[in-house]
Amino acid sequence: MNSYVALFRGINVGGNGTLPMKELAALLDELGCSDVRTYIQSGNAIFRHRAGAPGLTKKIRAAVKAARGFEPAVLLLDHDRIARAAASNPFPEGEEEPSTLHLSFLAAVPVAPDLEALEELRAGQER
Repeated sequence: MNSYVALFRGINVGGNGTLPMKELAALLDELGCSDVRTYIQSGNAIFRHRAGAPGLTKKIRAAVKAARGFEPAVLLLDHDRIARAAASNPFPEGEEEPSTLHLSFLAAVPVAPDLEALEELRAGQER
C-alpha cells in the first residue's frame, strides 16, 4: 500500500466548493482508501491506497463531482515526494520556528513564471 497526502484546491473557501470532511473521508473510503484522516475543513487528507497517484487523482476528482457537482484540483503526494521536498529546504533556519516555514507544491513546472510580479507580492521578512 502507498501512503498519500491529498491536497485539494478551492475546497471550503468563501462558501464555494463546499465539501464536509466527513463526506470527503467517506468518498475516499468508497474508492478503496484506508486509514483516511482529514485535516480541519481544509480539504486535505492522508490515506493509504494500492493504486498509483495519476489514476487515483482522476477517480477522486470524479467522485467529488458526482457527489457535489464540482471537480476540484487534487494533488496527490507520496511519502518520497514530501521527504525530498523537506530535505531540499532552502531555509533550514526556519525549522527553529516551524510556524513561519511554509512548503508549497505546484501541479506542474510553470512555463513562463513572472518572477518580478511574484517578488512584488512579497511582504516584510518573506523570502
